[in-house]
Amino acid sequence: MKKFNKLIIACDGESASGKSTAAKLISKKYRLLLINSGLLYRYASKLVIKNKPKNYISFINNKFKNISYKTIVKQELHSEQISKHVAILAKNLEIRRIINKFQKKIIKNNKKICVEGRDIASKILAKNPKYDIAFYFKCNIDIASKRRWVDLKKKVPLKDIKRSLNKRTQIDKKRKNSPLIKVKNAILIRTDKLSKKQVLSKMSKFIDNIN
Repeated sequence: MKKFNKLIIACDGESASGKSTAAKLISKKYRLLLINSGLLYRYASKLVIKNKPKNYISFINNKFKNISYKTIVKQELHSEQISKHVAILAKNLEIRRIINKFQKKIIKNNKKICVEGRDIASKILAKNPKYDIAFYFKCNIDIASKRRWVDLKKKVPLKDIKRSLNKRTQIDKKRKNSPLIKVKNAILIRTDKLSKKQVLSKMSKFIDNIN
């Protein structure tokens, strides 16, 4: 395994595409700080659902000024209610600016980092700083739905999860602000065709070839 003094990795992909698992594996192997941008939007959604603020932009902005990423990670953020709400919230430009600012502050203070989400290579790590390598994750919708179904302990009907994932991906790809796209030099990772071990191996091969 090649050792790096600086390594910035962007991981983008569709809902339940396996990008979070892959990002965790690669971050552990190369000792990178891992930032899951999806959790930030999910946390914002949880706050809005729970508190029902009149001005949710101002409310979210204040909340993100006084919280650490470590605190957000410890929250329970993977309910189906949050999943349905977050796709709508993430379309809002002001919300994206608040969360982007929060992320960039963390990124600028870390030279070895992996950031995963839906607009990482195209927006968050497009420049200053720019990613050293980008990955884009895809997974067959039937396999992705079953994985999410298991994650939710089979409490939600499988057909509802499939419908929700399809809807979320379409919203992400068609939204006006920072849509989900695969940047030209991103390496495609098909998690429906590879095991976790194979995903890690493929990613590592490309990372170790960085000049």
